[in-house]
Amino acid sequence: MTLDPVLARIDADLPQATERLFELLRIPSISTDPAFKADCDRAADWLVADLKSIGFDASKRPTPGHPMVVGHSGGDAAHLLFYGHYDVQPVDPLELWDNDPFDPRIEETPKGKVIRGRGTADDKGQLMTFVEACRAWKAVHGTLPANISMFFEGEEESGSPSLTPFMEENRAELTADIALISDTSLFDENTPAIMTQLRGLLGEELTITGPSRDLHSGMYGGVAMNPARVLARIIAALHDDEGRITVPGFYEGVPELSNELAAAWDDLKFDHESFLGEVGLSEPAGEKGRRPLEMIWSRPTCEVNGIWSGYTGDGFKTVLPSKASAKISFRLVGTQNPHEIRKAFRKMVQDMLPADCSVSFKDHGASKASVMTTTHPAFAQARKALSDEWPNAAAFTGGGGSIPIAGHFKEILDMDTMLIGFGKDDDGLHSPNEKYDLSSFHKGIRSWARILHAMTS
Repeated sequence: MTLDPVLARIDADLPQATERLFELLRIPSISTDPAFKADCDRAADWLVADLKSIGFDASKRPTPGHPMVVGHSGGDAAHLLFYGHYDVQPVDPLELWDNDPFDPRIEETPKGKVIRGRGTADDKGQLMTFVEACRAWKAVHGTLPANISMFFEGEEESGSPSLTPFMEENRAELTADIALISDTSLFDENTPAIMTQLRGLLGEELTITGPSRDLHSGMYGGVAMNPARVLARIIAALHDDEGRITVPGFYEGVPELSNELAAAWDDLKFDHESFLGEVGLSEPAGEKGRRPLEMIWSRPTCEVNGIWSGYTGDGFKTVLPSKASAKISFRLVGTQNPHEIRKAFRKMVQDMLPADCSVSFKDHGASKASVMTTTHPAFAQARKALSDEWPNAAAFTGGGGSIPIAGHFKEILDMDTMLIGFGKDDDGLHSPNEKYDLSSFHKGIRSWARILHAMTS
């Protein structure tokens, strides 16, 4: 099947494709808030209907949470499974949005046209690039170039509690030759990226308790143990002067960057000064002696995500707080074991507690890092296809974030995964005024069409 008429169809159909995306974006499918449960169902129904309209045998599958959407095209060629998620983040703080988050629109910006609205980049716009590529193939050739399955979930933004049980229960149906995911970004606006490694994630919340109630600091200050002081000492002890993390055994399973990968990343000429400058910073603050890209993509981290204790309202209250709390996340690489790190972190905290203080913990998930096997022929095929569409050749990159589904595909379905996305660093994921460049949507559709052709020719 020829590619050029498919690309021409994509170009001609862009206004209609954009309006279809708008229909999906108008559905407030916020998975974390029970008030939007019906909307999540509605988004799943919309996707089922849309897949059926291009010939997929699609259905909505119930779970204890929000439904899955599964569709199959059939065919004798290579079996490809595409994954995306239709749920979105809450919109708070609403007052920081310039317009209704669920009234999508195209806006002119100094950098070009963007699609503005919640879910545009994460992940409805990305998801629909693949669906629209399939639509164009079907319209031109009457069939798809491969045996394609679609797998969309509605709980990615709320921890995916139903995902692994569903995958285990439907292992035979979901297993394919390779999994494709579009929930990542370009390296830069002219350089597409195939993400070959993702960091894992461990979340911990701890609360230090000292006195049985808040105390008057004039009466008890100096003689009573202050849990905020204890928490501050613990947090300060998590890194040494070289930026290394001090949790015992933390670096077990952390690989060194290979010379080949280091050279490839150096060739990308990452401008860390501009990267940090955009957020008002200038100096890398991680482990000394490490490349900035290395710190983002292939080194583990320990970060404080929130601290609270005592009186934090307007004015001043001379209180000695009863409790002090923090949320701490660890990004993991290589074969680091999140469960062992959790145990080591908690023991470290407990060993640092003074008399009269106790600690309680709450876990916020744990996932291992994912490393993709780039020797699979699909990686070279996709790299060539992407390079034909974009000004610069495609790069194999790492990812600082965590997408647990990539690891689940390997562990549960024994499938390699290829992550290709078209977002940009300024898309504002999870933030007010989220956007997705119209060019990312358009060229993303064309890119997937090229990849399908390359993988099935």
